Amino acid sequence: MRSSDLEFYRSSIDYILSVQNDDGSIPWEKEEKLDPWDHIEAAMALSIANKKEESERALLWLKDQQLEDGSWYSEYRDSIPTTKRRETNFTAYIATGLWHYYLIFEDKAFLEKMLPTLSQSVSFILSMQTEDGDIYWAAEEGKEILDDSLITGSSSIFKSLECASAIYKKFNLPDKNIRSSMERLKHSLNNNPERYDRSWDSKSRYSMDWYYPIMCGVYNKEKSVKLIESKWSDFIVEGKGCKCVREEPWVTVAESSELVVALERIGFSHRAKELLDSLHQWRDQDDNLYWTGYVYTDKKFWPVEKPTWTAGAILIAADTVYKFTPGSELFLKNW
Repeated sequence: MRSSDLEFYRSSIDYILSVQNDDGSIPWEKEEKLDPWDHIEAAMALSIANKKEESERALLWLKDQQLEDGSWYSEYRDSIPTTKRRETNFTAYIATGLWHYYLIFEDKAFLEKMLPTLSQSVSFILSMQTEDGDIYWAAEEGKEILDDSLITGSSSIFKSLECASAIYKKFNLPDKNIRSSMERLKHSLNNNPERYDRSWDSKSRYSMDWYYPIMCGVYNKEKSVKLIESKWSDFIVEGKGCKCVREEPWVTVAESSELVVALERIGFSHRAKELLDSLHQWRDQDDNLYWTGYVYTDKKFWPVEKPTWTAGAILIAADTVYKFTPGSELFLKNW
């Protein structure tokens, strides 16, 4: 079977379905922890697989768990929060998941059902934007804001705000200053690097800081192409994939999959397909599920886990490249 067929990924789809709990939540692995961002990533894979009801159950779980301020806790186990921290990119990502759902199923009634949840989420995100345009990465219990911002997280938020605006437009609703917030965030990400990693070491050694602004449409094409070329050798191990951390001999399937999407967005389709094809060697030969990553110096898979979000990431990448669904356009267009 060819990797250009959706059926090639059947084991990953069935795995996500087997891990999903009765209440709709999708933990990393069976009976393990869950975070809202990765939960949504797995739900998006179910949409790609035409599992409409299961995808809806995952999104409705978020509706049920949403806090009064519009956010979600950053981690749950058996739908019980294990932390009081609320991360902004986790909270924003529901907009991306909902717009992706709509692109595939065109179910406006379900989207309308989720509008109050989306609206509360957007309100929380906008309340966390600074005067300089960046968005605080998290808040602790109560209203204690953690005073720093992340390039990767903020780029993801930029895309989520774009998706929220597209949903509001679908219902002819005012966008609650979303577009102006996006412009301020985009300007910050492009022009004010000092606003990011203010209180810890730079995260530029992580590949996500390299490709996320590209994947999410924060940088224009010219800047994106230059950045891909200038750092390609820092993060790419030819024939193996993309490293998670520049100096570590560790390629990871999720990061590589996201880079596939970024490459496809800027027209590097041949490179995107080659990278995607290289990832199938990291499937377990017994069950055809993808390991998190591979330490090539030790010739070992690490960590020894096969998360649902890794399965979700590779399905999103495959859809982006092979156009299984209308959702393949999610990261390729400005909405």
